[in-house]
Amino acid sequence: MGASFTDFGGWEMPVRYTSDLAEHHAVRTAAGLFDISHMGEIFVEGKQAAVFVDYALVGAASEIAIGRAKYSLICNEQGGIIDDLIVYRLGQNAFLIVANASNKDVVAAALEKRAEGFDVEVKDESDSWVLLAIQGPNSVKILSQITSAPLADLKYYAISEAPIAQVNCLLARTGYTGEDGFEIYIPVESAEKVFNEIMAAGHDHGLLPTGLACRDTLRLEAGMPLYGHEMNLDINPYQAGFGKVVRLDKPDDFVGKAALAKLSQMPPTKVLVGLAGEGKRAARADYEVFVEGSDSSIGVVTSGALSPTLGFPVAMAYLSADFAEADTPISVDIRGARTPFTVVKLPFYQRAKS
Repeated sequence: MGASFTDFGGWEMPVRYTSDLAEHHAVRTAAGLFDISHMGEIFVEGKQAAVFVDYALVGAASEIAIGRAKYSLICNEQGGIIDDLIVYRLGQNAFLIVANASNKDVVAAALEKRAEGFDVEVKDESDSWVLLAIQGPNSVKILSQITSAPLADLKYYAISEAPIAQVNCLLARTGYTGEDGFEIYIPVESAEKVFNEIMAAGHDHGLLPTGLACRDTLRLEAGMPLYGHEMNLDINPYQAGFGKVVRLDKPDDFVGKAALAKLSQMPPTKVLVGLAGEGKRAARADYEVFVEGSDSSIGVVTSGALSPTLGFPVAMAYLSADFAEADTPISVDIRGARTPFTVVKLPFYQRAKS
C-alpha cells in the first residue's frame, strides 16, 4: 500500500502510507486503520487470577466487571514504572493484559515471576494475535457494515467477542488517539481478510490506512503518555500524573506498595505538564526548558510536535514542581534559540462527545 517503514520496539512498522497530515486529519474527521500488532497480549487464567493481578499491578483488577477494562501500571519494588497497560477482564478468572512492544518480554517475565505461589497460568500469546485499531468518528459506521455485533452497546473501555468479517474476534472500545474507535484482536491466520474487509467497508467513509507518525501526533494532542518518553523506571506514577491509578487502599499487599505509599506522601519535585507555543517551531523530545528570561534550567521536553489539529506547537515535559502551574510562561531551547511556551493543562485536545 506504499508504506514507509521504520524499526519500532523490534518491529518493522509503517511510519506513513501517504502523508502524516492526511492520515492525522483522517482520524480526526473520518477514520484511520492502524496495524498495532507490536503490542503484547498476555493472558492470565486460573482460580486466583483476580487476586494475582491485584498483587502484580498497582490497580484493583478484582473490581473490574467482566467485559470491562481499566488502565493500569506495573511497577518495580521502588515504585518505578515498568510499563503502562490495559487490563481487560474476559471472565471471572480470566484477564487479558496488553503491554507495549518494547516492554512485552519484560512484562511477561515479571508477571510469570510474580505468579509463583498463585493458582494461575500466565500465557504470552502475542504471536497468535494481530491487533488492528480503527479510530475516528466514522468507526461505528464502517464496522457496522461487516459485523452483526451491537456496536452502540459496547461502552468505552469494554470488550466482547464479536464476528468481524465473519471471523471470531475480540472487539474492544479502546484506543490511543483521543477519538472514538475500536481495537480488534484477530487470530493471525484471519488478519489479512479482516484488514481488507475493513478497508473496503471504509472506502466511501474517508478511511485511510494510518501509520506510526500520525499515531504519535494524535496521542500527543490527547495528552496520552508514551513509554520511554513520559514514563520509565526512573519515573513514578505520582510524577506522571497517575496517582489515581495506584490503589493503596487495596487490602492486600502488591509489588511496590511500600515504596509507592511513601512516594504518595512526598510532593514530587518534578511533574509532567503540557506546553503550548506560538508560531510553527516545535519543541522536540530532550529539548531543555528554562525559566522565561533566565538561564535557569527547570526541566526537559519528553514529546513535542506542531499540532496538526490545533495549528500551534504542543509538548509534554517534566518540569520542576515550582513552575508547573498552568499559565506559567517558560522558554524552550529549540536548536539554540529560546522560544516562548506556556504551561497548560493536559490534554490539548478533547473530542466533542455526542
